[in-house]
Amino acid sequence: MTLQSQVPDLTWSSMLTQEKPKLIGAIASESGIPIKTIRYYDELGLLKTCGRTEGGYRLFDSDVFVRLKFIKRAQHLGLSLSEIREFLEVHDRGDLPCDQIKVKLEEKLEAIEEQIQQLQILKQELKGLLSGWEKIPEHPEETICPIIERSEVV
Repeated sequence: MTLQSQVPDLTWSSMLTQEKPKLIGAIASESGIPIKTIRYYDELGLLKTCGRTEGGYRLFDSDVFVRLKFIKRAQHLGLSLSEIREFLEVHDRGDLPCDQIKVKLEEKLEAIEEQIQQLQILKQELKGLLSGWEKIPEHPEETICPIIERSEVV
């Protein structure tokens, strides 16, 4: 499974051409995103309802599919829902949030580079510990596992 296949395909043109407001169940069915998730996004202010039915059910315009696709793609890139909300607020004011998104993605890239470095250090430490595995005594006293206990805590 590729990373791209984990992001729901919300590009169906039929979704974008329908003007009649849809119930949350229809949005969930057509987008592949669970109702509970859509409700949560709405509660966080990521989505905009166009009203409610007499029974209190949320109604959405077809532009919700564009927002859902953006949210899922942004999450896939490591952005938090809070960050995504900020970007959507910029968009809702009529501006493009591309500059803010670029800064945030650069920060994410730096964090990933740091994580990779830390993982490389851990990898070397684990290799070193495993290379000495054969040298441990059969029944050492007053120790749980000499290999772990001889490793340095950083």
